[in-house]
Amino acid sequence: MGIIYEVVYHEEVVVEDIPPIATSWKREIRRAIETKLTNAPEVFGVHLRNTLKGYRKLRVGDYRVIFRIESKMVKIFAIGHRANIYSTANKRI
Repeated sequence: MGIIYEVVYHEEVVVEDIPPIATSWKREIRRAIETKLTNAPEVFGVHLRNTLKGYRKLRVGDYRVIFRIESKMVKIFAIGHRANIYSTANKRI
């Protein structure tokens, strides 16, 4: 069994990103975070490039979770639809 990572959300993720998402997608996103990012974020997260270098994304259907691994912690910076998540993430870093 590997390392269990602690998940920490950026303040704006909780206030701005999560509320407008449909309930069914919220469940899917939460399940993906709890199963994949707490156990093996380096395996499931795809490296991002250019302005988001050093960050990773987790794909959940049409939604993306933008995060960074810091020792035993996964910091989530943005959650949103694939059409506009990268501009949102760029504003937060």
